Formats: sequence, structure tokens, C-alpha cells
Amino acid sequence: MAKEITLTVEVREGTGKGAARRARAEGKVPGVLYGGDLGPVAINLDGIEILKALNSGKFLSHMIKIDHKGEKQSVIPQDVQFHPVTERPLHIDLYRVDEKQQIKVEVAVHFVGEDVCPGIKKGGTLNIVRHTVELLVPAGHIPEFLTADISTLDVGDTLKISSIELPSDAEVTITDRDFTIATIASRGGAAAADDAEDDAAEAEGEED
Repeated sequence: MAKEITLTVEVREGTGKGAARRARAEGKVPGVLYGGDLGPVAINLDGIEILKALNSGKFLSHMIKIDHKGEKQSVIPQDVQFHPVTERPLHIDLYRVDEKQQIKVEVAVHFVGEDVCPGIKKGGTLNIVRHTVELLVPAGHIPEFLTADISTLDVGDTLKISSIELPSDAEVTITDRDFTIATIASRGGAAAADDAEDDAAEAEGEED
């Protein structure tokens, strides 16, 4: 599980572009806190804390804490807008959650066993169909990643979601089929690549 991130927030006086610009000029990142039984609140976050959180790689799609004058609450980062040139964070949306609340979240897939994979040793290549998998999981128990072991796969083999061990309190949101995570394709294996591309296109269609 990811180490908990805590961000200091303050209520932003005023809304609109002018208030947001003033916040950025002071080294802060404007945002909105919403969700739960309370209404939306305009907030400012510390710019240095946000950069550290983003650089940790454990910010988006993980439950974090926000601290307003010593009062803490759990939130999930929903969206971060970046400057198109400097890539500096410009705005952040945070969603209030309870630790036991079931939420849908995209979790990254990490691949292991490439160094001993028979198919790769024969010249095949790892063709990743899904880099992330959407899970339904308690907000306070989001895994950092899912582990996909390809150490026994040969050329032409397919790794399905059923081969990946999930946390006991998590389930995939796609339940009507055993979908593909990756394949081991031969260098001239057009069929395997086409199958993977079809699955990827199908996955994109689900997200629309």
C-alpha cells in the first residue's frame, strides 16, 4: 500500500480566474473540494507539497489526507490540470471519501519475469494490451499496482486477468469475460498482435 500523503489546504477567498491567478502568484495551486454530504469548496494547496506528491508517483488514484487547520479528512484526487508548456499543476479537483467507501479506480499493472520468460528468450516480444485495470475497491485499501507474472509464457501465449492475483477486497469492474492483459508475440506474429489490438480497441470503447 502507498504511504499516506497529507496536503495542507486553505479555503480560497473568492472564486474565478482572478482568485486562481492570485493563488498561483503566491506559489499555491487552486482547487475544488467536493463530494459527500457537503457542498463544493474552493481551496488552495501548497505548491511544493503538490509537486512532491506528484513526483512520488502515488498521488493520482490513491486516497490521501488533507489538513485544514488541524482537521483532517480523506479525499481522492480526481483531476489535475497542467500548464501545456511548463507542465506545472494549475488546478486540482479533490473528492471526499470514506476509507471503507467502494470506489472505481484505475490501478497500474507491473510486469515481472521478463528476464526468464521463454517466449522472450526465443525472440518474442511482450505486447501489453492493458497498462491499467479498473477495480472496485475500498478507498482506504487501493493497491499501488497489480503484478502480472509472465515468467512461464511462450510465444503466442496470452495473459488474462484471471492470472493476476487481486487483493481480497477488490474486484475488477469488467465481469462478463476473462479479458487480456498482455500477449507474447513473435516478431512476425501478426495474428497475435491483431488480437491484442482488437482487445485494446475494445477496452478503449468501454472507457468512452
